[in-house]
Amino acid sequence: MKHSGITIAVATTAMQGSERMGFETSMQENELQARVAVSRRDCLTSAAAAAMGYTLAAGPVRAQAIKTGTDGLSAGAAKVKVSGGQMPAYYAKPQSVEKPPVILVAMEVFGLHEYIKDVTRRLGKLGAFAVAPDYYFRLGDLTKITEPSQLMPLVNSKPDRELFSDLDATVVWAKSQGGDTDRLGIIGFCRGGRTVWLYATHNAGLKAGVAFYGPLMDPPSIAMPKNAFDLATEIKAPVLGLYGAEDTSITPDQVEAMKERLESAGKTAKFKIYPGAPHGFFADYRQSYRAEAAQDAWMTMQAWFKKYNVLD
Repeated sequence: MKHSGITIAVATTAMQGSERMGFETSMQENELQARVAVSRRDCLTSAAAAAMGYTLAAGPVRAQAIKTGTDGLSAGAAKVKVSGGQMPAYYAKPQSVEKPPVILVAMEVFGLHEYIKDVTRRLGKLGAFAVAPDYYFRLGDLTKITEPSQLMPLVNSKPDRELFSDLDATVVWAKSQGGDTDRLGIIGFCRGGRTVWLYATHNAGLKAGVAFYGPLMDPPSIAMPKNAFDLATEIKAPVLGLYGAEDTSITPDQVEAMKERLESAGKTAKFKIYPGAPHGFFADYRQSYRAEAAQDAWMTMQAWFKKYNVLD
């Protein structure tokens, strides 16, 4: 369906392709979905997963998690000057490209762990200067927290205004390192998907955003006073929303309501809902991963960024 720049589609067929791309799973705003019982054969031990840099708060880590190398990339840790200190970040960019487009990577609530770093390298392989800022750094190293009950109060205390400032500082840093911020994009997962929607209301220089199962109607708080639905009329850039039909926390009805609100405001957006896909279907390191939906979403994301001149 398409109305006034708003498109909503239900994916019905799998993408065929030679390269298997995997993606991240995530946790919803106020609760984790039930963990799926899995065989020990299919998962890394906790010690092995932690040694590889994965969070343990999201449940067992799949042994088949995708691993992207750094061939042809400049990649590694960085520090970004922000209010209150030096914010850690992870970046990846092609070695052979001058002024690559900048794509911000907005993480889930688990901190800057290996999955987010891998996604950043995948974007680097597409020709982007991808940067994943650890904007929760003031709260400690979230990758070391194993219990969601300890994690969620921390991330829920992060003020949106501080989040925007941290992302703005990341853009400034990327430009200072040779990135083309006139072709700025943002991609995010779960809580990071919410960040995509909100940052699209904040930065008028943003060219496009892609939100993977980002919450739309989370309850207000002092730190996060308005949600994506509240702010839909203020969105300044085209946003692609990728959602699972079996997501019990962000339902298709919520996606439809968001589509209608954006449409009535004359905003440009597209939504794709994947049948059979739960929250976190994009994640290759968690049991919620759905390969066909994830592969299609990855290609749909690329087409969106190319359409709005973020990617070549």
